Amino acid sequence: MSAAEATAEVFVTAFKSLKPREREAVLTRMLADEELSADLADTFTLESRRHQPRQPFRQALKELSIKA
Repeated sequence: MSAAEATAEVFVTAFKSLKPREREAVLTRMLADEELSADLADTFTLESRRHQPRQPFRQALKELSIKA
């Protein structure tokens, strides 16, 4: 387990041990932080698309009408 994974495990374990109101307070605080909120949105988007078929980068640019 990497240092990052160990840190994440400690954080998640601590978060799960909180009472519901405390969890809500932590989540509210995280979402109120613009940078953290953007990071969470990016992570959720990536996770939701993880199993989508992949395509070559140039093909994606072409479909989006972006010239490289």
